Amino acid sequence: MQPLKTISIAGENSLIVYFGDTPSDTIASEVAATAAQLRANLGDRLIDLVPSYASLLVIYDPFKTDHHAMRSAIRQALANPTGTDNSQPSSLVTLPVYYSTESGPDLQSLADNASLSIEEVMAIHQQTEYRVYAIGFAPGFAYLGELDPRIAAPRLATPRQKVPRGAVAIADRQTAVYPAQSPGGWNLIGLCPERMFDPSVEPSMQVQVGDRVRFKAIDRQTFLDMGGLL
Repeated sequence: MQPLKTISIAGENSLIVYFGDTPSDTIASEVAATAAQLRANLGDRLIDLVPSYASLLVIYDPFKTDHHAMRSAIRQALANPTGTDNSQPSSLVTLPVYYSTESGPDLQSLADNASLSIEEVMAIHQQTEYRVYAIGFAPGFAYLGELDPRIAAPRLATPRQKVPRGAVAIADRQTAVYPAQSPGGWNLIGLCPERMFDPSVEPSMQVQVGDRVRFKAIDRQTFLDMGGLL
């Protein structure tokens, strides 16, 4: 049975669409397809779209439209999410990772707690094709799921004050790459030399909600050759 989709008022010029209660590949695809259709059809009536795990926030210009017209446009998009040639298919992005205890200070402890070798953790992390469920808490920080339960791990009891840019991390059933140096409480298992967010280029983010991500191991020298910093 398909989850019931609902549309609720989120503010004086915004509506939020709920696609279900639990994130999944199907829901992530529906969120992305609906966002693409609304972006293509609404033109300058639309101020912004904010997709998340199982919802889509629609912010519109109240001087050019209203709640009633927007509800109608959203219902039309939900009824036919692939009905526009402007819908963008999800992309598959492969990200290089230098896995090691040098680049991932939590890699050994995570492996020990899972009763696995470091090599097994690396292999399991690479074998999954992840879906981008949401982007936040910083520009370019993509929440990727679902992580194999064998290497799932809770957040650290005490977050680090500084996590380096490019840190590849695990928390619960999700994985992510830190787009910039910041505080963080995820388990660090490696480093990615590629920038997840660069405001000087277009598009500024490597991935969008609905995209798919795979990780591929590289050695230390390749990481440094690609511009990575240790």
